[in-house]
Amino acid sequence: MVDIFSNFEPIISSLLPPLNEKNLPWIDVIHPIVVHFVIAMALVAVVFDFAGLILKKPNLFEVSFLNLIVATIAIFVAIVFGQIEAGLSNPYGVSRDILNYHSTLGWSLAGILSVITGWRYVSRQSNPQELASGFIAVDMILAVLVCTQVYLGDM
Repeated sequence: MVDIFSNFEPIISSLLPPLNEKNLPWIDVIHPIVVHFVIAMALVAVVFDFAGLILKKPNLFEVSFLNLIVATIAIFVAIVFGQIEAGLSNPYGVSRDILNYHSTLGWSLAGILSVITGWRYVSRQSNPQELASGFIAVDMILAVLVCTQVYLGDM
């Protein structure tokens, strides 16, 4: 069987930028930079929800919601760069398994953040000055998932 794509490999390779010493087509890794926005925004959203409830300042719920929006957008950017950079890396042994868990939880967290942000958007349409019941429990789950993802990413 003739491999028709082997003729195109030199052409495709010439279109791609050369890889640097980190095996990347750009200067440095981008995933850790972007993912810190996700971590900060998601955890700060949880903090502002608690602060809004404790201090009885409903304006803090608005800050929390805006942080959730930024976290939801940024997680997809982080995932794209994480997938590209992981694909260019050469993980081996246990690190490959950890990377798979990290990737799976990252995609899951993107879905969960999207659902939470959507739920928050819908619930605040009726009363933006009030936090939906049960949202604090969801905040705690979100914080645990983000911390678990950070742990896996640090390994």
